[in-house]
Amino acid sequence: MIVNCAVHESYEISPRFRKMVEERIARLERDAATDQAQIESLDDPDHIRRHMRLVIAQQTEALRMRLFLDRARPRLPRPLIEL
Repeated sequence: MIVNCAVHESYEISPRFRKMVEERIARLERDAATDQAQIESLDDPDHIRRHMRLVIAQQTEALRMRLFLDRARPRLPRPLIEL
C-alpha cells in the first residue's frame, strides 16, 4: 500500500483554475445525482451494477477534487512594479 506522505502539502492555484475545478465538482455531483435517480428505472442487474460504479466514480472524483481545493491556496498576483 502506498501512503501519501505529503498530506499537508499545499499548492498555489490561480483564481481562474479554482473556478474551473469548482465548476467541474458541481457537474460531477449533479451528474452523480441524476445517474443515481435513473438506477430505479433500470431492470438488468449487470446494467445496475455498472451504473452504480459510474455514480461511485463520479462521487469519488468530486471528493478528490474537493480535497485538492482544501489544500490549495490562491496564487498571489504578481507585483505591478519589479522588485
